[in-house]
Amino acid sequence: MDAMSERIDSPETTVADETDEQAAADRNANRSTTPRSDGFRDYISSNWGERVETLPEPREVAAHAARRRAELSAAFPGKRLVVPAGAMKQRANDTDYPFRAHSAFTWLTGWGSDAEPDSVIVFEPTADGHDVALYFRAVAGRDSEEFYANAAIGEFWVGPRPSLAHVAADLGIATRELGEVASLLASADTKTLVYREADPAITERIDRARLARAAEAVVTDNAADAPFGWEPGSVHEPDAELARFLGEARLVKDAWEVAELQAAVDSTKTAFTEVLAELDRAVATPRGERVLEGVFATRARIDGNDVGYGSIAAAGPHATILHWTRNDGAVRPGELVLLDAGVERDSYYTADITRTFPVNGTFSDVQKLVYEAVLEAADAALLIVEPGVVFSQVHATAMEVIARKTAEWGFLPVSAEESLEPDNQFHRRYMVHGTSHHLGLDVHDCAEARREFYRDGEIKEGMVFTIEPGLYFQPDDLTVPEEFRGIGVRIEDDILVTSSGAVNLSAGIPRTVAEVEAWVGGAGR
Repeated sequence: MDAMSERIDSPETTVADETDEQAAADRNANRSTTPRSDGFRDYISSNWGERVETLPEPREVAAHAARRRAELSAAFPGKRLVVPAGAMKQRANDTDYPFRAHSAFTWLTGWGSDAEPDSVIVFEPTADGHDVALYFRAVAGRDSEEFYANAAIGEFWVGPRPSLAHVAADLGIATRELGEVASLLASADTKTLVYREADPAITERIDRARLARAAEAVVTDNAADAPFGWEPGSVHEPDAELARFLGEARLVKDAWEVAELQAAVDSTKTAFTEVLAELDRAVATPRGERVLEGVFATRARIDGNDVGYGSIAAAGPHATILHWTRNDGAVRPGELVLLDAGVERDSYYTADITRTFPVNGTFSDVQKLVYEAVLEAADAALLIVEPGVVFSQVHATAMEVIARKTAEWGFLPVSAEESLEPDNQFHRRYMVHGTSHHLGLDVHDCAEARREFYRDGEIKEGMVFTIEPGLYFQPDDLTVPEEFRGIGVRIEDDILVTSSGAVNLSAGIPRTVAEVEAWVGGAGR
């Protein structure tokens, strides 16, 4: 049996839904060996020790999550708000990817790596705000068939779920059985908003219910319930407003979030150092990049939930491929390794750090030239960060250095000043990506924020973002001398905006040529 058959039992379910869910539930029924006799069911359900539950004190993030919920409630008076955690995603046959709750759900609840799939937080409007409740599939009794027979959610298979009382105490929020949310979805109307991308099945059911209410309004000429600018299959504008609010509200981090990000950076530093200690093993292994990736991932799993994104362990010319995640190449002395990776905490807050280092511990003259140009760009961008500066100016400042350096080396067909003109941008051939993105629960955080709040918005105290310039010379790029070809360098740090400037949260991870060479040489290889 699959988790799909245990999803929300909505009276709005169609025949197609039932067919899909039954097909998923039965996909491995022909291989099941679970006994079905009454005698076995009675035996496995009896003679278990009594469970005594001690309720926890609220976790530290609970107070912060409560404040966030209050802000959301105040922004959408009279609206029912539905923010799902999301469902398990199938990887292959009867195996699923590890579950990760949607970041918007996590931000509102404080539930991170221990969150339950299919959970939903609902803001039900009241006269003075909202009644907020977290709906999830609570612990099942050992007298239920699910306990032993359901490989997707049964306790024998995946471990026990927490009780409603436990989660209520832990997160400081009212909790209810997941089955109770079905009636809310079925009664969705034009005052119901949903975070659309978190759980497509829930979004579809809400759309279907809203469409039915809108059709009824047309028939009855009830203007109050008339449609408000949405069509099935298109972006629902009020839903988009909900997503935008949750994205923009996360742009400024509170003290707890900053502490989580710093802890993620600290674990990432440990992971980088452990990677360097295994460079010799990586060199001796045909797919040495995977040695480096695996060492980093081990630390991420020990200290946190996982890596925050697919690690880039790019050796030699692979470092010129911006999102190289195959990591199946050789690691060779004399070449550089570009390692872009971050530890994700159990809270889901992640670091995002890139360091580029020489495999044999010493930069060549050309490698050093490129590296120090990138470092100069990073330092120049960091220097201008302070509240009130427009975010896009961070990128523009780094690009001034990149343009100047590539012009000095004779790589551009025009001067640096001419290349910086909007209609030219020839220097971007060697760095096509941006310099900065916000960081938090997502490695590219706050993606739903509007341009005027993100790229064109002013930097504010409490924001955390990356600064990550680079230079990438493809192996077959005839615009650069042969000795530059195949060299890729990126330096990426995580930056906290303060009242008077900025703090580099990852400053403790070696950055200069001398520091990096000493780091590689002293890694205990």
